Amino acid sequence: MSKILIGILKEGKIPVDERVALTPQQCARVEKIFPEVKIIVQKSPVRCCSDNEYANERIEMADNLLECDIILGIKEVPVIEFIDNKTYLFFSHTIKEQPNNRVLIRKILRKKIRLIDYECLTDPSGARVISFGRYAGIVGAYNGILTFGLRYNLFKLKRAYECDGLEDLKNEYKKVILPLVKIAITGGGRVAKGAMEILDCMGIKNVSPEEYLIRTYDVPVYTQFSSKYYNKNSGGMPFNRQEFHKYPERYESDFNKFARKTDLLIAAAYWDTNAPVLFTREDILKEDFRIKVVADITCDIEGSIPSTKKASTIYDPVYDYNPKTDTIEKPMSDESNITVMAVDNLPCELPEDSSYYFGEQIISNVLPSLLRTDDQGIIARGTITLNGSLTEDFAYLQNYVDGK
Repeated sequence: MSKILIGILKEGKIPVDERVALTPQQCARVEKIFPEVKIIVQKSPVRCCSDNEYANERIEMADNLLECDIILGIKEVPVIEFIDNKTYLFFSHTIKEQPNNRVLIRKILRKKIRLIDYECLTDPSGARVISFGRYAGIVGAYNGILTFGLRYNLFKLKRAYECDGLEDLKNEYKKVILPLVKIAITGGGRVAKGAMEILDCMGIKNVSPEEYLIRTYDVPVYTQFSSKYYNKNSGGMPFNRQEFHKYPERYESDFNKFARKTDLLIAAAYWDTNAPVLFTREDILKEDFRIKVVADITCDIEGSIPSTKKASTIYDPVYDYNPKTDTIEKPMSDESNITVMAVDNLPCELPEDSSYYFGEQIISNVLPSLLRTDDQGIIARGTITLNGSLTEDFAYLQNYVDGK
């Protein structure tokens, strides 16, 4: 009986991404757990795990993945590299009809590729089963503290990508000495929990949203809150979580009460384009608006946070936003500006740790359904295209595909 061939893709998107879907040791484990599987790794000079490390685990290396049935990547695949009639798993960034990826999904349909998007793999309750969320939160919160220290000339930390993994990053915590600041984290998922992990390890006191608004403290503090704390029903009805997620347009922002108390905002909440923005440019211009540093992990350009005018990069992570002119300026250029950290690929700063974290989720939460029985519908819900057509759940993308 022939084996199912799973290929590990060489990342081709620019800027280069060093992450990988499965580490060498994880590949070896997969072949033991699923004896029907053979893994082939495409050679790569930039991956965080070297070709030799895979070879040492007796994993086959190849220049291409033409023989493979299933191909695992991370970021969008360059369209010229797609192989007809294969199953691909990667983050396609198409489900919000992103204009820059219209060509990608058209090519996928023409080549009759089965596209399974990691972002769409959910359990029956709707919770995602795989993500880099924890590491986005870890690096995002670390970068937020780093940026705050630079803005106010309080301390200097090594950049996350300069650290030799998460354990080395933790050595930097002892350098952090904050004044009596208040830090707000939005969101309640993996990203927010990753951010909380960093602040807890730095010894910053966690307080409830209610206490945060009314109390003063003799130590730096942070609070974390979900959407019910900063959105309110426009008709005066009590907040209803199910209604908010189904009909976000029925709600309006109630965030300004936090903006008046917050020095550093760490934005870690998913934002629906139909939902209220967190705050507006006009809100920033009010005298009682206090936020001066924003670590926008979500990085929704021109989205819920008006100061996020563009994505920044790992090597150029910070810019200033001038609310008076609604423009970007050099970082730390004026006290009245907001300093923004909006790196859109934060887990790449700790590629080995985040790859291992991601691979564990593939092994536990994805491969059993992909290779054996999809009795919970995890793979079905995550499949965007099949046999040259959009699947039923993603039929709404047809106008996007057609350029309408």
